[in-house]
Amino acid sequence: MDNNFKNKIKFTQRKKNNTMNWLKKIITVLILLSSTFLLNAQENQDVEMADLMRSNGRIYVVIAVTLTILAGLILYLIRLDRKISKMEKQDH
Repeated sequence: MDNNFKNKIKFTQRKKNNTMNWLKKIITVLILLSSTFLLNAQENQDVEMADLMRSNGRIYVVIAVTLTILAGLILYLIRLDRKISKMEKQDH
């Protein structure tokens, strides 16, 4: 009985929705335009704090502290990686 069933299930393909593609394009363009407006707004402003720190020579202190913290983090990660590698070798 069921072997001769003529109306087999047909798989339907999903139709591409043109409005969704259109909406995606508009949203992408709006995001790109808003980011360019934000970048232009930041370029036009004078940053008084940076100018003041450069004139006093304090900017170099800020850079030195930042580099020291970054170097410490990198050394910590290297040391941690070596310890983990050593523990992995002991287990095998």
